[in-house]
Amino acid sequence: MEQLLHFTEVISGLLWGWPMIVFLLGTHIYLTIRLKFPQRKIFKAVRLSIKKDEESDGDVSQFGALATSLAATIGTGNIIGVATAVSLGGPGAVLWCWLTGVFGIATKYGEGLLAIKYRQKTSDGKMLGGPMYALEKGVGQKWLAVLFCIFTAIATFGIGNTVQANAISENLSLVCAGIVNAERTKMIAGFIMAALVGFVIIGGVKSISKWCSALVPFMALLYVVGCLYILAVNSAYISEAIQLIFSSAFQTQAIGGGTAGTVVMMAARYGIARGLFSNESGMGSAPIVAAAAQTRNPVRQALVSSTGTFWDTVVICAITGLVITTSIIAYPEISQEDGGMLTKEAFGMIPYVGTPILTFGIITFSFSTILGWSYYGERAMEYLAGKKSIVFYRIIFILMVFAGSTMSLSLVWNLADIFNALMAIPNLISLLLLSGVIARETQHYLWDGNLEEKMDNHN
Repeated sequence: MEQLLHFTEVISGLLWGWPMIVFLLGTHIYLTIRLKFPQRKIFKAVRLSIKKDEESDGDVSQFGALATSLAATIGTGNIIGVATAVSLGGPGAVLWCWLTGVFGIATKYGEGLLAIKYRQKTSDGKMLGGPMYALEKGVGQKWLAVLFCIFTAIATFGIGNTVQANAISENLSLVCAGIVNAERTKMIAGFIMAALVGFVIIGGVKSISKWCSALVPFMALLYVVGCLYILAVNSAYISEAIQLIFSSAFQTQAIGGGTAGTVVMMAARYGIARGLFSNESGMGSAPIVAAAAQTRNPVRQALVSSTGTFWDTVVICAITGLVITTSIIAYPEISQEDGGMLTKEAFGMIPYVGTPILTFGIITFSFSTILGWSYYGERAMEYLAGKKSIVFYRIIFILMVFAGSTMSLSLVWNLADIFNALMAIPNLISLLLLSGVIARETQHYLWDGNLEEKMDNHN
C-alpha cells in the first residue's frame, strides 16, 4: 500500500506540474478573452437557470440539469479539498482556487455550449451529449472521444464515488468516536449510503435530477449561512486572512514548515488542482448532463451551465477558504499537516454550531456528488459499450460506494487528481479546437441579441 501511495503521488505530481497548470488556466483565460468575457452575463445566467424552456427538446429542465451538475461538483472539494489545498500549498492556494473559478466560468460556458451543439437524440427520444460527442462529431477524432469516456468511467469511481463515500464515513467515525467503533461506523455508513444511492440511480436521469433539484439548494443555503455565522464570529481576523491569502499566493520563499521550493508553485499547483476538483471546469463532466437539458439554443444552456462554477467556487469555495484561514489565524494551535484534520479542527473551534455545520455539509455535499457522478459514468459506459452495460455499471458503482467507505484517504485523493487530469486533457483539446464554433455561436445568440431564437432557425 505504501508503494502504491508513493507511485500515485509521483504520477499526480507529474500530471499537475506547470504544463497542466498552464494548459488548464491558459484555456480558461483564452476562452474568457475570445468569448468577450461571458462572466459579465453571470447574473443574467442565474435568472435563466430558474426559468423553464418546456417547448424545447430535452430530458430534464435547465434547472434540473444545473442541479445535477452542481450536485456532482459541490462535494468534498468545497470543504476538505479547500483545506487540503491550504495544508499542502498554504493559504495562497485559496486565491488560486478562486481565480480558477472566476476564469473557469468561461470554460464551463464553452462546455455547455458544445454539449447542446453536438448532442444527439436516441431512438427512444433520450438526449445524449458531452465531450465525447464534441470530439467525435465536431473535431472528428473518435479515438479521443473513446479515451475521454475511459478516463471518465474510471474517474467516476474516484472523484464521484470513493472520495465522497470516504469523506462521509471518516466524518461520521470522528463524530461517533467513543460511542461506536470506528471501523463498524464506516461499514454501517457505507451500507446505508450504498442502499440510498441504489434507490435513487435506478430511476435514471429524471430520478437523479429530481433528488438533486430538491437537495442542492437546501444543502448549499444552510452551509453558506453556517459559514457566514462562523465568519461573523471570526470577523476580527477576516482582513488579516485576506491579506495572508493574497501575499502567500505569490510569495517566492518557503515559510515556516513549508515544502521545499517556492510557495507560489505549491500554492498554484494545489489551488488549481483543488479548484478543478471543486468546480470541474475543463474536466468535461458537467456537459454530459447539460446535454439533457430542455433549451432552445446552445448559448442559453451555456449560460446556465456557467453558473455552476460561479456558485461552486466563486461563492462556496471562497467562503470555505476564508473560514479555514481565519480559523488558522484565530487558533494557531490548529494542525495544518492534514486537510481532513485541519477542516475538523477549524470548524470545531466554533462552539455549538461549527461541528454540526461541517458534518451536515460533508454528508449532504458528498451524497449529492455521488448521485451526479453516477449519471456521468452511465453515459460514458453507454458510449463505450452500449445501453446493456448500464446495469452492470450501476451494480459496480453501488458496491464501490461501500468499498470507498474504508479506503485510504491519501490514496483516494491521489487517484482522483490523476484521473481528473486525464479527463481534462481530451476535453480541453476539444474546447480549443472548437473555440471558433463557440465564439460564432456566442456572437450570434448572446452579443447580437438572439438569445430567444431556436437553434433550428439558426442552423
